[in-house]
Amino acid sequence: MQKNLKKPEVLAPAGTLEKLRTAIHYGADAVYIGGNAYGLRSRAGNFTYEEMQDGVRFAKEHQAHVYVAANMVAHEGDMEGAGDFFRKIRDIGIRAVIVSDPALIEICITEAPGLPIHLSTQSSATNYETLNFWKNEGLERVVLAREVSMEEIKEIRQHTDIEIEAFIHGAMCISYSGRCTLSNHMSARDANRGGCSQSCRWKYDLFEMDVTGKRQPVYSDDADEPFSMSAVDMSMIHHIPDFIENGVDSLKIEGRMKSIHYVSTVSNVYRSIVDAYCNDPHNFVFQQAWEDELWKVAQRELATGFYYGVPDEKQQLFGKRRKIPVYKFIGQVLDYDETTKIATVQQRNSFSVGDEVEFYGPGFTHVYQKINKMWDESGEPIERAAHPMMIVKIEMTKPVKALDMMRKRK
Repeated sequence: MQKNLKKPEVLAPAGTLEKLRTAIHYGADAVYIGGNAYGLRSRAGNFTYEEMQDGVRFAKEHQAHVYVAANMVAHEGDMEGAGDFFRKIRDIGIRAVIVSDPALIEICITEAPGLPIHLSTQSSATNYETLNFWKNEGLERVVLAREVSMEEIKEIRQHTDIEIEAFIHGAMCISYSGRCTLSNHMSARDANRGGCSQSCRWKYDLFEMDVTGKRQPVYSDDADEPFSMSAVDMSMIHHIPDFIENGVDSLKIEGRMKSIHYVSTVSNVYRSIVDAYCNDPHNFVFQQAWEDELWKVAQRELATGFYYGVPDEKQQLFGKRRKIPVYKFIGQVLDYDETTKIATVQQRNSFSVGDEVEFYGPGFTHVYQKINKMWDESGEPIERAAHPMMIVKIEMTKPVKALDMMRKRK
């Protein structure tokens, strides 16, 4: 007898309107974006109200949702205008707002009734008593702290029916629940109000002072690598069934500042895994192709964070990194003519006749071929697509679709 499993939402980051459309096209059930205030990603290409309207319209056409992150730590004066902000995004059709500060939560509840609230991971929710507290306050969902283990998720689910969201992929802040002040002290940019300069990812050396006050390097070997205070990235690609079996409602991918290459690839992979497991859990078999696909987007080493134990030194960025095959995102398909078998592509990085390239699309489709013939927009034969965003026509050996991505191995 097949299990009756609830299929969780695949939630992807969207730093821009283009990324929003890409994430949804590649399988995300929902996206989270930033507005022009109250968020933690001041450099993520945050949305204007008009862009939010466009994004919500596109999402509704594809049966998807848009959430807005407003998860800053509010100091005196930061809350000015918050009620108007929440009312505007509610009226635009934003599905929910993600908040951490209790004052902003209270403002949203009282001044923008009808706008669902999700508790941000910044609030460090790690037990079911906390989740039930926020449920009683009127919140719809809690984004769990990244320090929660899989066993704790199981326990939490058994004692509360509030929606649970958990991170499954992306960068991990080395500080507890992302509440860090390194950036504040080292670059005068407030990490908890959208200005993090990622000081933990800088390269550091260690020195000691001798009795004369002279600084001596702790490392004497030239081969020693400078170290950071940073964690490797999280990837729960092998453990999605655990989230589903433990009743997690939303699987969250980090990365509002990442490229459409990253957003499309990661959304595509997790969409495929969730569908495969929920459609036939008893016969589910992990496909190595899913993991291979993740390594085609630039990233750090991957680990499982706190889900299966406290991370050790292997989950931190010490020493030399392993060599990873790196693929370059080189274009996006705008159109394909089935009669002429010609694809119209918008160039994103240079490529040439003779290059071995890969096209990929939603549903985990892939087309591999060598570029044999190529023309510019006016129909003149060319050997190289060298100009940013230029329109190129390519002779195809197999069909592709509009919005498919194109990449090649460096």
